[in-house]
Amino acid sequence: MDTKLLRFGLALVPAWVSAQKQPNIVFILCDDMGWGDLGCYGQRYIETPNIDRMAREGMQFMQAYAGSPVSAPSRASLMTGQHTGHCEIRGNKEYRSGVVEYNGNKDYAVVGQHPLDTAHVVLPEILKRNGYRTAQFGKWAGGYEGSISTPDKRGVDEFYGYICQFEAHTYYPNFLNKFGEGDKEVTREIQEQNIQHSFFGEDYYNRPQYSADVIHRKAMDWLERQDGKQPFYGLFTYTIPHAELVQPQDSILAYYKSKFSEDKMFRGQDGSWYHATPNVHAQFAAMITRLDKYVGEIMEKLEEKGLSENTILIFSSDNGPHEEGGADPTFFNRDGVLRGIKRSCHEGGIRIPFIVRWPGHVPAQARNNHPIAFYDIMPTFCDIVGEQNYVDKYRNPRLGERDYFDGISFLPTLMGKDAAQRSHDYLYWEFNETDQIAVRQANWKLIVKSGRAELYDLAQDIHEDHDVAAEYPHKVMEMIQLVHASHVDNPHFHVTLPD
Repeated sequence: MDTKLLRFGLALVPAWVSAQKQPNIVFILCDDMGWGDLGCYGQRYIETPNIDRMAREGMQFMQAYAGSPVSAPSRASLMTGQHTGHCEIRGNKEYRSGVVEYNGNKDYAVVGQHPLDTAHVVLPEILKRNGYRTAQFGKWAGGYEGSISTPDKRGVDEFYGYICQFEAHTYYPNFLNKFGEGDKEVTREIQEQNIQHSFFGEDYYNRPQYSADVIHRKAMDWLERQDGKQPFYGLFTYTIPHAELVQPQDSILAYYKSKFSEDKMFRGQDGSWYHATPNVHAQFAAMITRLDKYVGEIMEKLEEKGLSENTILIFSSDNGPHEEGGADPTFFNRDGVLRGIKRSCHEGGIRIPFIVRWPGHVPAQARNNHPIAFYDIMPTFCDIVGEQNYVDKYRNPRLGERDYFDGISFLPTLMGKDAAQRSHDYLYWEFNETDQIAVRQANWKLIVKSGRAELYDLAQDIHEDHDVAAEYPHKVMEMIQLVHASHVDNPHFHVTLPD
């Protein structure tokens, strides 16, 4: 296969784009998995043989970053190609209204997150316009039910899962959302077996419809229906291993219960929908191994259908590890390589696993240190499908230069052409809930907490223990200027800018 890169205007385009059919893309995005939660990233307590195999057969990024330290804005960054100084969604702002009952189980009548900006194009819309079948299975978090930004309105042909990430706090829900052929809009599909049991108390554990398994089966059914005649893009946004820590009592969980004979107890959390569990460590480890099993089944299905060679398979996480629902990230990352967890702009909150397998194109057994961020995915996919000058083509003329595209394609790096790879001058994050901002420029890392700036040298201090702002005041001022250049005010998400 000719993987030579051809110069086309300002973009680097693989020669095969014009020589053969476009590749399929399957992007597996899990929820709250930390950089160190996989065997291929050094995890010692959790077994992930299929994801480790994926890393051996492809490229493993060691400096990949989420779009945000929490779910909704991180996914928005992936969807829009924008960092959180420009993106409309910059936090987990939620909308909940009304009450509905399912066999006596009360739930919200309307629920979901702040909508994506409909004036700005999103990734499935671009791929659909390039002839792709598009689907998403798992969590949406890009707009509440009935809003201006639900999957049916944003280029997604088929959807099944949770519109609302708050609803996704439970694995045995009253309902899931769906949209597909014949549907006019996203609707609710009642989980009829679940609602025969109470959502609260011990009866909750008698609910049989485990959402992660249900969603995975829908994704596998969609893969089975792909015949190779039309390229497809599937975004599989599994909620594992996000809390709550509960799952079927099967052999996977039994294995880890025996492995962690002395375990922690979590007694539940009022108002959170996180139910109690007596086996915190066993549950968390088993959930990741369960997810690994899903990944293995996806790879097996692609190979069975003869689609593996022409399918780009990506695995990543939306942000760093969580401690909600009783989870214990300290236990599983005892070496403490990275500081911080979910909701922190320190490395542990935003540096994530990122693995790409594409047989015959992406080098195998490759570990790469090129820094990438979620907002680089849109331009990379545009290069892959041969979409040239995508910024000019998709920039909304009503917004003009204010319709930002912040990413840089990392296709040259994927193809093993590091010498042709452009780099960011800096990477940027902001998060209103903890009032934090971060800038990474080369190995310098500026973190602003409630307006106060800290500076770290990641080359010497990967754990960000030593604030050297007082020693390098000129560097601090230079990076503060980058903050002001990167931030556009948003009335829904406020952060304190440094002086």
